[in-house]
Amino acid sequence: MRLIVGLGNPGPRYADNRHNIGFLAVDEIVRRYSFGPIKTKFHGAIAEGNIGSEKVICLCPTTFMNDSGRSVQAALQFYKLEPGDITVIHDEIDLPLGKVKVKRGGGAGGHNGLRSIDAHIGPDYWRIRLGVGHPGVKAAVKNFVLMDFGKEERRLVDEINAVCAENLPLLFSADENKYMNKVNVTLFPPEPKDETLKADRRKRAEEKRDAAKVDPRVKPGDDAS
Repeated sequence: MRLIVGLGNPGPRYADNRHNIGFLAVDEIVRRYSFGPIKTKFHGAIAEGNIGSEKVICLCPTTFMNDSGRSVQAALQFYKLEPGDITVIHDEIDLPLGKVKVKRGGGAGGHNGLRSIDAHIGPDYWRIRLGVGHPGVKAAVKNFVLMDFGKEERRLVDEINAVCAENLPLLFSADENKYMNKVNVTLFPPEPKDETLKADRRKRAEEKRDAAKVDPRVKPGDDAS
C-alpha cells in the first residue's frame, strides 16, 4: 500500500494558489484512476483506489499547510506504513513552472508543509517537487505562493498534473529517474528533425515558457505559507 499526500491550504480562498498545486495534483490522480468517494479522516480528505497493482490512499490534509504533519502521521500510523511508502506532492519555488523533480529524503528547504511532516514522521519519504517559479525577491515569496495561477499558467499546471499522474507506475517501480525523464520529456519534448514539426514544437515550447513567467503582480507581505 502507498500513501500519496498533496499539500495545500483548505477552503475556496486558497483553492487555485500556487501553494495548492499538491491538492490539484491529487485531484487529478483521484479522477484519472477512478478512486472511490472522498471521505473525511486523519484531519484531511482521503480517497482509496488502485494504480496498477498498487493499492493507494490519496490524502489532502485539511489542517493548514504548517500543520500538515499531524494529518500524515495519523494516516501513517493507522495503515502501519513506513515513511518510504509515502509520496508527498508539493510546490517548489526553486524550480520554474513546468519542471518536475523527485527525490527521497532531504531537507524541507523552507517549505512549512515539509517542515511539519519532517517533525512528525522524519524526512525519509518521497517528494514530487512541482515547480511554481520564484518571484525573484525573497521578501515576496509568501505573497507569491498564495497567489492564484494565471489563466495560461493553469493550463500548464493541468497538463503537468495529468502527465505526473499518468506515469506514477514508473515511480512505484522504484525508478525515479525514469519517472522524471518521462514526465519532463513529455512536457518539453526535444525538437524533431523535420523543420515544420520543429517550428510547431518551438511555438508550443515558447507558449509554455510564457505561461511559466513570474506573475508581475506579486508584492511582499501576507501569510498561510
